[in-house]
Amino acid sequence: MSTDAATQVSGRHTPAFGVRLREAMATYGPLCAGVDPHRALLHGWGLDYSVAGLERFAMTCAEAFAGRVAAVKPQSAFFEVFGAAGVAVLERLVGELRAAGTLVILDVKRGDIGTTMDAYAEAFLGKDAPEPPDAITVSPYLGYGSLRTAVDLAHATGRGIFVLALTSNPEGAAVQHAVLDGQSVAGHVVAGATVDNADARSRDELGSVGLVVGATVGDAVQRLGLDLAGMGGPFLAPGVGAQGGTAESLRRVFGSALPNVLAASSREVLGAGPTVAALAARVGETAAALAETLRL
Repeated sequence: MSTDAATQVSGRHTPAFGVRLREAMATYGPLCAGVDPHRALLHGWGLDYSVAGLERFAMTCAEAFAGRVAAVKPQSAFFEVFGAAGVAVLERLVGELRAAGTLVILDVKRGDIGTTMDAYAEAFLGKDAPEPPDAITVSPYLGYGSLRTAVDLAHATGRGIFVLALTSNPEGAAVQHAVLDGQSVAGHVVAGATVDNADARSRDELGSVGLVVGATVGDAVQRLGLDLAGMGGPFLAPGVGAQGGTAESLRRVFGSALPNVLAASSREVLGAGPTVAALAARVGETAAALAETLRL
């Protein structure tokens, strides 16, 4: 790793997020295990929908996933619904996973302008952030440029961001496929990320600005003329498994960008609970299958 690829965090040099993610995917396979403790799932595990049930769920996931997957993606909303106590559980989960050396991508989808975006960036990516994850999801729909603070802070602290680009919900197409100045909105997002990953590409490294592209978006990438392979960063691909994403759909969507895909699976993995052993076995099987699927 070059000196330029390391950033100063809390007095120590930390490799850039993209570098660490590439290493984790090579070691554990391209699986990002979701942690989505919604009411139905807690009840399905025989747990009360309460802070105590949330904590039991989260700590079971931490024990099952730590050191076994490339990354874990907690959905912040399912913790925030319990207020400060729920956020405390989320911070404990993040801390447990990171202490074990497992990357954490916090799904918060923050996006705003000016000082508000500055505060969001500092809360999750800053050098003094409490229990910071390794990366967060962000929304560019106030303009890609509104994310500048998050991009710059992520680069400065060795963390990463995943920008929503092509989501799998049916409502997303009305905005993301819309054409502005001869280019789709999704195309503008891809172009912004491509520029922000230029330095990493010059070092032949995976960039730290990733995109969220659903595994079930069909031929949208081709129809919109998006150059995913040239973007230079990772792709977080939700929708694999129970939500319909298959090996065929991943190949169709990502093409030659497949080596940069981190496939996110929540229902498929969490459905194996509630025991640590069953969850650990499921993530191992899923990661191995995905590694075969994404091998070009």
